Amino acid sequence: MEGLSDTAAFATRLENTLIQYHSIEDDKWRVAKKMKDVTIWRKPSEEFNGYLFKAQGIIDDIVNSVIDHIRPGPCCLDWDSLMTSMDIVEHLEESCCVMCYTTVGQLCNIISPREFVDFSYTVGYKDGLLSCGLNLDWNEKKPEFIRGYNHPCGWFCVPLKHNPNQSLLTGYIQTDLHGMIPQSAVDTAMASTLINFYGDLQKALQKA
Repeated sequence: MEGLSDTAAFATRLENTLIQYHSIEDDKWRVAKKMKDVTIWRKPSEEFNGYLFKAQGIIDDIVNSVIDHIRPGPCCLDWDSLMTSMDIVEHLEESCCVMCYTTVGQLCNIISPREFVDFSYTVGYKDGLLSCGLNLDWNEKKPEFIRGYNHPCGWFCVPLKHNPNQSLLTGYIQTDLHGMIPQSAVDTAMASTLINFYGDLQKALQKA
């Protein structure tokens, strides 16, 4: 494992990167998919030969409940249809951990199941919260999975000014799935997955 000799500094760099994404001007993004109250944009990533996706939509619940369902913990597997397993493999400083999770195959298994190992950090942001993550080099691998790579990613969640019982959830995702997958297939899957993410999350919160 590399990069965690100073957990606090690592977390701060990751937080600052996500805040930088959050300040990118609107005209730099191109709409990738839009459905009901959720919009997905994309722009070329500066991290790898793929896209940085931006997702935004309104969730009918308070900030803490929303983030509790997104960050590593027992809630994730109950609702995230893409995730098949999730383990916290190391607890670090407060609000920091290392998580390992696996995902289902997508597009009729054109995209086969993947495994990810990420550093995860949750921190206050304005009147809400930011939960962010970044891939870590981790030696232990599950042979039945291809190891994917998450470049800096995260979710900003803030209460709506006119209704604090609703939250504006904005995510930034840039995932390198590795393997021999056409980039067009990855792009199609990512936009659809993010749309479904909002629907599944809202249903889970309604049941909670």
